[in-house]
Amino acid sequence: MSKPLLVAKSIAKNQIFDLHLLSDWANRHGCITGATGTGKTVTLQVLAQSFSDIGVPVFMADVKGDLSGMAQAGQLSPKMQQRIEMLGIEAPNWQACPVTFWDVFGKQGHPVRATISDLGPLLLGRMLNLNETQEGVLQLAFKIADDNGLLLLDIKDLRAMLQYLGDNASEFQTEYGNISAASIGAIQRALLAIAEQGGEEFFGEPMLNLDDMMQTDTSGKGFINILAADQLLQAPRLYSTFLLWMLSELYENLPEVGDVAQPKMVFFFDEAHLLFDEAPKVLLQKIEQVVRLIRSKGVGVYFVTQNPLDIPDTVLGQLGNRVQHALRAYTPRDQKAVQAAAETFRPNPELDTVAVISELGVGEALISFLDEKGRPNMVQRGFIVPPASQIGAITAEQRQTIIANSIVAGVYEKAIDRESAYEKIKGRVAQNNASNSQPAPTAGNDNQAWGRSSNNTLQTNSQQPAQESDGGGIAGALGGMFGNLFGGSGIRRKDNVAETMVKSAVRTIGSQVGREIIRGVLGSIMKKR
Repeated sequence: MSKPLLVAKSIAKNQIFDLHLLSDWANRHGCITGATGTGKTVTLQVLAQSFSDIGVPVFMADVKGDLSGMAQAGQLSPKMQQRIEMLGIEAPNWQACPVTFWDVFGKQGHPVRATISDLGPLLLGRMLNLNETQEGVLQLAFKIADDNGLLLLDIKDLRAMLQYLGDNASEFQTEYGNISAASIGAIQRALLAIAEQGGEEFFGEPMLNLDDMMQTDTSGKGFINILAADQLLQAPRLYSTFLLWMLSELYENLPEVGDVAQPKMVFFFDEAHLLFDEAPKVLLQKIEQVVRLIRSKGVGVYFVTQNPLDIPDTVLGQLGNRVQHALRAYTPRDQKAVQAAAETFRPNPELDTVAVISELGVGEALISFLDEKGRPNMVQRGFIVPPASQIGAITAEQRQTIIANSIVAGVYEKAIDRESAYEKIKGRVAQNNASNSQPAPTAGNDNQAWGRSSNNTLQTNSQQPAQESDGGGIAGALGGMFGNLFGGSGIRRKDNVAETMVKSAVRTIGSQVGREIIRGVLGSIMKKR
C-alpha cells in the first residue's frame, strides 16, 4: 500500500494543502534543483528522513558537512517557529535518524573501498580521463589479466600489470594486438595522479558490501548512509566515478522486484553535474540505461544539482518527481536557463512558472510529484516542511561516537592486501632474474613459475607437476585422458599437431570453467556475495 510522504505545504486562495511524494512511485526517480543557498540541502534532508521513517535505507553524499546533523534530534529555532506558524502546522516530533557515516579516506566515517577489477575498464578510463587509444590499452590489460587469472585489486596491481605489458609488448602483440608504450606511460601517469587524490585509499579490500548499507534499525527505520564528500569533491572524477560504481553495483546485484509499495533503497546523487561533465557518449548511454532499468530493482535515484539543464535530456526524461528551488536570472544566459527549467514541469494555468522560479524565497520550491496513476501533477508552489532532525553539522566528538557504535564498526577499518597481480608479477620477475644466472633447467624440470607456455599464456602454478600445468582440475584430467590417446608417457617432448589441438581445447575449457568473468553494464565484475 502506498504511503504519502509529506514534503511541502502549498498556500493557494487562502487554503493550505499538502504536497506528498507517494512511496510506490518513489522509484520513478527525481531531481532537486536550485541555486546555491535556496534550500536544496533541507529538502534533501526532509526527503531522506521521510524515507527512513517508513523503513527505506538511504544513501547520500554530504558535500558540505551539513547533513551529519541528521544523526541528532532537531530543536525549535525562531525561523522554524515562524515557518510553522505560517503553515499552520504542529512542530515536528524531534528525533534523530539512524545514521552510518562513510569516508573514502577513513577519517570521518568507515572506509569505503572497491577493487580495480570490480570498477572495470570503462569507469576506470573515465576516472583517468583517457583517450580512445589509451582506453583500448587499458582494456587489453584487463583482458590479459582475466585470461591468466590475475587479480587486479589495488593500484599497485594495475601498475605492475601495465609495466609487465610494456616490457613484454612484443610477446602479446600477435594474440591481443599492438600495445603502445606511449599509452602505457599515459595511463601510469594518470594512475599516479589518482593515487595522490585518494585512489590509494579507495582501491583495495575489503570491498564495500552494499548489503551493509541496506539495513534497518530495531524500530524498523531505514539507515541513512552519509558519505563524507567535502574532501572527496576536490577530486571530482573520483567522486562521480565512485557514485556511478555504486549505482552499477546496485543494478547488477539486486533482484528484479517490479512495482513495489516502497523502494528497496533511495540514492541521492549530489553535485550531479560532475557525473555528466565531459562524459563520453558511450558512458552517457550506459548511465541512461542504468537509470532507466534500476527502478525495476526497487531503487530510486534522485539527482541534486543547480539547474535541470545539467542533466542530459535522456536522463532528465526518466525523472518523474521534481523539486525546483529558486534560480536567479542575472544574465541573458540565466534567463534562458530559467525558461528551460520552467518548461520541464506540467503547466499550471494559475501559476506563471517562469516568473515564480525567480521569485522563490529560501525554503520555497516549485513541486511536481507523480500522482496515484504515475502521471506528473501540475506544478505547485510550496514551502518545504521543517525536518525532525538537526539542521547543520554535528561536532567531531559526536561523529566519532556514532562511528564507534555503528553496526559495521571494525568491519572495514583494516585493509587487506592478499596475493594478487603485483605479488605474482614481481615474483616471476625475481625468479627470471635468478634463473638467468643459473644453468639452463633440464627437460624434466621446466615448470618454472610464471613461465610462458606454447600458447602465449602466463603459467601461475609454480609448484604444480609438469603434467598438470595444462590446466589442473577438470582441464588437467581431460588433458591426461586425451594425452594418453596419443601415447603420452609423462615425459616432456615436442607435441605433434593433434596433441597441440587437444591441449589447446583443454586449456580453453579449463579457463572458462575456472575463471569465467561476466562484466556488468558499466564494466564492473559481477560477484556472488
